[in-house]
Amino acid sequence: MSKKVIVFFADGCEEIEALAPVDMLRRAGADVVVAGVRGKTQVSSHGISVNTDIALSELETDKEFDMIVLPGGIPGTNYLDASKEVETYINRAVEEGKYIAAICAAPSIVLGSRNLLNKKKATCYPGMEPGMKGHISTDKKVVIDGNIITASGVGVSVEFGLALVGVLYGKKVQDDLAKKVVAK
Repeated sequence: MSKKVIVFFADGCEEIEALAPVDMLRRAGADVVVAGVRGKTQVSSHGISVNTDIALSELETDKEFDMIVLPGGIPGTNYLDASKEVETYINRAVEEGKYIAAICAAPSIVLGSRNLLNKKKATCYPGMEPGMKGHISTDKKVVIDGNIITASGVGVSVEFGLALVGVLYGKKVQDDLAKKVVAK
């Protein structure tokens, strides 16, 4: 059964933190939609133009999903945090118990500002922990606590993507994919 995932991509996002999870999830069979927060074409934090699947403003507001993904990068994470549309999907995910995945600055800036990490184990880009109000600190680079998945940064983007595959499709699919992409 295909799982539905929305990956939000804003100008200034870390392209690898968005695209590595998209790649891993699509390889596992997920129906992944990459939504451009400020239009269909976004420019990453390293000046790479990324053509998303759809502009967020054109995404059906009742779009079903099993998971949302929030990549890091500055100023991209700030645009994610300021987006009312992204906030609507975050609120729906919380209300419906869907997975929320965030990497690098996104756990601190986007999830922390909404108190979604209170009493949750979580990680983020080193030095941004103060924004994760009430979180339980851990030295792991990828952390799963209930429906919240966080990761520390670009260097663990494939591991993060594989963890997302694991929560949606199970450990066997995750391990098989890790072997196929030579991550294990």
